[in-house]
Amino acid sequence: MHLRTHLRWHLRTKAWAAVGALAVSLGLAGTAGAWPTPAPGEIVTSAPTSFHPLPGQPTRTKAWHITYGSTTAQGRPDVVSGTVIVPQDGRTGPRPLVTYAVGTVGLADQCAPSAGFPRGTTAEGNLIQLLTLRGWAVAVTDYEGLGTPGTHTYTVGRSEGHAVLDAARAAQRLPGTGLTPDGPVGIMGYSQGGQAAGWAAELHDTYAPELNVKGTAAGGVPADLVKAAEFNDGRIGAGLVLMAAIGQDAAFPELDLGSYLNDKGRAEAAFLKQHCVAAGTAAGLFGRISDVTVRNPLQQPDWQSVLHSSDLGTRAPDRPVHLYQGTQDELVPYEGAALLRAGWCAKGAAVDWKPLPQGGHGSSLLAESVPAANWLADRFAGKPAAGNC
Repeated sequence: MHLRTHLRWHLRTKAWAAVGALAVSLGLAGTAGAWPTPAPGEIVTSAPTSFHPLPGQPTRTKAWHITYGSTTAQGRPDVVSGTVIVPQDGRTGPRPLVTYAVGTVGLADQCAPSAGFPRGTTAEGNLIQLLTLRGWAVAVTDYEGLGTPGTHTYTVGRSEGHAVLDAARAAQRLPGTGLTPDGPVGIMGYSQGGQAAGWAAELHDTYAPELNVKGTAAGGVPADLVKAAEFNDGRIGAGLVLMAAIGQDAAFPELDLGSYLNDKGRAEAAFLKQHCVAAGTAAGLFGRISDVTVRNPLQQPDWQSVLHSSDLGTRAPDRPVHLYQGTQDELVPYEGAALLRAGWCAKGAAVDWKPLPQGGHGSSLLAESVPAANWLADRFAGKPAAGNC
């Protein structure tokens, strides 16, 4: 979503905020150009919502649906949606904040984490609850174009990293949370969320250095999208390759994905844009790129350049990282994460690397969710993290 209006915060009236909140509550995000241009992390609208890990499951939390300013991969201001969740546990002192990046949910707006929290249908809701039960506040971004106008820029690393960091900024600015601008922040994510968390870790010192980030826990990280696409061509994750192409094309329209798709590809792309990941993945089971294209975009220099612009490992995170990966991951190649570890280590980052023997994609997420949170807890407690490079 590109914003064309250049009004500043002091021009926003209470009436505008009320209209925006009403639009959010009705699921009407408006059209591009209808939003004022916010600074990164600046709250545009907020409205009460609820957090349910499962349908009807109560939690002792207070939650807000927010829209906030962020930045596209090409450096333009945009508006992203998300949810801020704060435990209602009577705590009065400083409370850690985790900015949490969810894994792949799909391309349609109804797939956004914020859309699922009130219904208890967001896939990682139970894992997020494990964080709130520790007394931590959690900010969950919906990413660019997921729950807001435009197509979700799926797998576009820089956009994701911006959205994750700006969600933390927005949460700290949101009235009623008890959070403070200098409070401790952790970054956490797996799969697409691991890519987003990795990008947030790499961007922190230049994009949001004022955030008091203590560490990043990232797993199942697609660190090299070209290798990940080649790995999944003809395999169970083939539908995700087309989803990634749609996301990259949304961020970089000059790629002109439509010119590469055949009739089957156009039909599958339309399907993916309207459904969530379970249906989308099933639609692409064991398909090949050649099944949906007239020529392979991965073989074109412009596509390769754009995809590699989302590579991780080109700069060192300035805070410790816990990086983990299943050795038998069927969607994200293990070798990519191992190379990411090597790249970060070579650049002097403090990396706690943990291969998970025989771990698949889903099983590794479940197996490491508590240990990864324990690692973050040690960072919040001020314990040193030397890494194992």
